[in-house]
Amino acid sequence: MAHQLLDLLRGYLADYGYWAVALALLLENAGIPVPGETILLLASFHAYSEHRLRLPYIILVGIFAATTGDNIGFWMGYRGGRPLLERYQNVLRISRTTIERGERLFAEYGAATIFFARFIAGLRIAAGPLAGVLRMDWKKFALYNFLGATVWVSAIATVGYVFGRQWEVLVGVLKRLDIAAVIAAVLLIAYLWWRYRRAG
Repeated sequence: MAHQLLDLLRGYLADYGYWAVALALLLENAGIPVPGETILLLASFHAYSEHRLRLPYIILVGIFAATTGDNIGFWMGYRGGRPLLERYQNVLRISRTTIERGERLFAEYGAATIFFARFIAGLRIAAGPLAGVLRMDWKKFALYNFLGATVWVSAIATVGYVFGRQWEVLVGVLKRLDIAAVIAAVLLIAYLWWRYRRAG
């Protein structure tokens, strides 16, 4: 299944190049769960191995698409409010846990959450709409959105380019990192719950 998906994405990149990168990142950051990160990595890998795409252009296209997509998600959330978020959550199968985690992060860290959300699987998709629903100040959102997009796209694209020959290994490592992040979060929650119970 994973091989079929990679072959499909390679085909899109071969046919559409930068447009495939732009569309994938635009949709993912607007709140639609498409494999934008994988396409960005794959495009950077192609820039290294086949020289059809160029890394600086991939980064520029990626930053523009990710920033624009998050703004679309923000305004959809802002206009639609909580009812839209609940429908969106059901239709796109975004877990309630992801939404609740996002709300906690926004409450604790404010606009800076937008920057860090890009590096968290699942939350990257929901961050824009959720910021809109929570009525975040748009200027702050726009600033952290742009900074986050710049760092995230540059980092992912550079990793894909540098490790171009090890594409399969790289995808496996990134999946394990996501799993490791989930395990770390579960352990932290368990520890905090244990301390709370002990204090009570």
